[in-house]
Amino acid sequence: MPLPSVPLLEPESSMEPESSTPPSSVWGQIFEFTAKARDAYKRRPIPYWILLILGIVAMLVAFPASSILSRVYYDNGGQSKWIISWVSVAGWPLTALILFPTYFLQRISPTPLSLKLALSYIFLGFLSAADNLMYAYAYAYLPASTASLVASSSLVFSALFGYLLVKNQINASIINSIVVITAGLTIIALDSSSDRYPGISDSQYIMGYVWDILGSALHGLIFALSELVFVKLVGRRSFIVVLEQQVMVSLFAFAFTTVGILLSRDFQGMASEANNFKGGRAAYYLVIIWGAITFQLGVLGATAVVFLASTVLAGVLNAVRTPITSIAAVILLHDPMSGFKILSLLITVWGFGSFIYGSSMGEKSS
Repeated sequence: MPLPSVPLLEPESSMEPESSTPPSSVWGQIFEFTAKARDAYKRRPIPYWILLILGIVAMLVAFPASSILSRVYYDNGGQSKWIISWVSVAGWPLTALILFPTYFLQRISPTPLSLKLALSYIFLGFLSAADNLMYAYAYAYLPASTASLVASSSLVFSALFGYLLVKNQINASIINSIVVITAGLTIIALDSSSDRYPGISDSQYIMGYVWDILGSALHGLIFALSELVFVKLVGRRSFIVVLEQQVMVSLFAFAFTTVGILLSRDFQGMASEANNFKGGRAAYYLVIIWGAITFQLGVLGATAVVFLASTVLAGVLNAVRTPITSIAAVILLHDPMSGFKILSLLITVWGFGSFIYGSSMGEKSS
């Protein structure tokens, strides 16, 4: 969820460090950055750095692991899209277990729940449930490496919806990132003939691609609407408020998804899926349980990184975890990795870098 940017590095002191190297040179910039980093380390307590490192590790490990586990489910006999969608929100009590003790430790009261705020959480929960279902279809028909690359287009939609709904700034670097990431998606689409699992038809592959794009668009809309809730209804953004929103939205998404899984009778089919799972019943339930845990740990890690550091650092980590997921899928799942996909991966990372640079310039100007 969108959070306020808390700079990782403290503002530079008015005292300029003495150096014979011009500040505009590369070595001057390195010296300046090193001095800032050293100063920031001294000003922050050790628990701060421990929490930040844990958040970084959670983003770089838990999110890719969740994506890999979704594909493992389908590779080994799983069929239900509702179950994978349900797994994405079934771990919401983990966030609640962190939120509730925080009220007592910081001696603060929960944010008052007005009718408009409650309806906003319900609506966002419904959108999140739909978003998870779209991604479940994408991972059912696409290789994990391809699905993660296509899902990176959510950055494009976040920028567009943020501009339209929240009036966030869009500069030349962000526009460049939109064009570059779109080009990367086009390259993947042109390489569909060599990028699919056996048994996946042309129509299924196309639908997986379409559902991935639609899920990314909806994901970008959810980000913009979440920020709009903070601006219009809550009026403040803090770590507690963001955790509250995540708990409430995930709770309603869990409720909507549970209704869907009951109506589709996929809950009743879990026993049959477990019996026919290639690794056995134990492996089946381990995939389900760890899928729920890893996804929620990734969400908590992202929350911690954005709040403790900045949205720019979270953007950097998002850029890094995309190739991590793709490489892990190639190694662990033997995903096809053609030259087109490698080119698309490099272009997507370039687009991420352009977006991060544009976002950092926007933060400095604001």
